[in-house]
Amino acid sequence: MKTQDGTPPRAEIVIDLDAVRHNVGLLAERAAHSGAATMVVVKADGYGHGATDVARAALEAGATWIGVCHLEEALSLRRAGVTARLLSWLHVPDEDFAPAITADVDLSVSSPRALEAVLAGAHRAGRPVRLHLKADTGLTRNGCPSAQWPELVEAAAKAEATGDAEVVAVWSHLASADEPANPSVDRQAARFATAYEQARAAGLRPIRHLANSPAVLTRPDLHLDLVRPGIASYGLNPVPWAGDFGLRPAMTFRARVALVKRVPAGEEVSYGGTWTTPRETTLALVPTGYADGVPRALSGRMEVWLGGRRRPVVGRVCMDQIMVDCGDDPVVEGDEVILFGTGDRGEPTAQEWADTLGTIHYEIVSGMVRPRVTRTVINRGARR
Repeated sequence: MKTQDGTPPRAEIVIDLDAVRHNVGLLAERAAHSGAATMVVVKADGYGHGATDVARAALEAGATWIGVCHLEEALSLRRAGVTARLLSWLHVPDEDFAPAITADVDLSVSSPRALEAVLAGAHRAGRPVRLHLKADTGLTRNGCPSAQWPELVEAAAKAEATGDAEVVAVWSHLASADEPANPSVDRQAARFATAYEQARAAGLRPIRHLANSPAVLTRPDLHLDLVRPGIASYGLNPVPWAGDFGLRPAMTFRARVALVKRVPAGEEVSYGGTWTTPRETTLALVPTGYADGVPRALSGRMEVWLGGRRRPVVGRVCMDQIMVDCGDDPVVEGDEVILFGTGDRGEPTAQEWADTLGTIHYEIVSGMVRPRVTRTVINRGARR
């Protein structure tokens, strides 16, 4: 993609939808082997990758459901022409649910109060709502606690009997699926089975979904009827210690060199003079900084790929720019700089950034929705 004046972007994230299709194909194949369908989660604008583009690619690759967090995320997908089954699951009490119900969006509820609000929306919409009842099985976050679960189930069964709702699913979310042998995983699975049986005893016949990305990859016994991969769909491995599973990262963050200067030994570089040139060297200025998604906490701790090799970023990361030490190698203004990518050439990865910062790669890529960073989508394998 080029800017309005025809030049390449100053900084951009490049999204490879072929990689998304590849990843979803692998995940959907695992799920199908267990008899489960696949819902790909595209909340937070597709974890920074673009929700609509990712949803379309995922559906082409074998997913049959799409999952989002908020109502507006769901409605945005509907406006973009995504017609697949679509679940939205985190809402505040005073939201108007009628537009989502009219748009055939499935809705999750976690309490009797939430159910009342959704049913009121169904009455305004003049049609029944498709419900997913969420049980809190141990994450202790969103989800109905066990003490309230019988009340929620009975109320949902009554709404189904009166034609105000269709109870599609019972579901929950795992707290430690990235540690498959953690006792909490089996404990949650047992609690989930109990919640499901209580729903069955109330006369409901819902499907079940529990498995997130790590459980899709490591716990086929928890695939049940539907799986919900998120981060793995984007090629980022939630259980890297267990192998790469053939996943391909879909996001590359790149920029261009704005200025090259020869600097003598003994010169302090960037704010605070935290780094001093140990010798005469060439510095390349890259016009992207912490306002563009380069964490300031990576100052003195990161490298970039420039001119066919990794090179250190020196001095403090600024709001708008970083400095790269290129030694005596020839570098010219306009050269491509990879801040993170797939790692295939040896360039840094989002996982490397996360490890350095003591966080997770989810945070790195989802934080790349930035007003000054262009998103460029590569879609070579799109269906015609």
